[in-house]
Amino acid sequence: MPTIAWESFTPWSALAGGLVIGLAAALFVLLNGRIAGISGILGGLLAPEKGHIAWRVAFLAGMVLAPMGWMALAALPDIRVEASYPVVIVAGLLVGIGTSYGSGCTSGHGVCGLSRFSLRSVVATLSFMLAGFVTVYLVRHAFGA
Repeated sequence: MPTIAWESFTPWSALAGGLVIGLAAALFVLLNGRIAGISGILGGLLAPEKGHIAWRVAFLAGMVLAPMGWMALAALPDIRVEASYPVVIVAGLLVGIGTSYGSGCTSGHGVCGLSRFSLRSVVATLSFMLAGFVTVYLVRHAFGA
């Protein structure tokens, strides 16, 4: 029987984080006309177009620098990765391949696409979620890891 780790249940900070992410994604599309999908932003640096490098670098730098800003206010939560480096590398490559085939990532489809009522994003997000559910079930239960 699964149990809930009530000490990790943080609805108010989760709500605040969701609101900030939603506001940032909305402002990004309203002010820049672009979707705040990380794979597209990062992928755009691999074949950069003139005039699109600075904002992409700034966006990604903000993602890296934000935890440092948080550390000025509070301690970062403990992060445990219970997988070996080869598994993490393979998982990252599979995510990259998936975002290429799916024409976007969870942030692009799940946050931005769903908020625009994109049918393609609904299908993509449901596919991401289903793949995640199946993977967790197989790894934790079927294969007993």
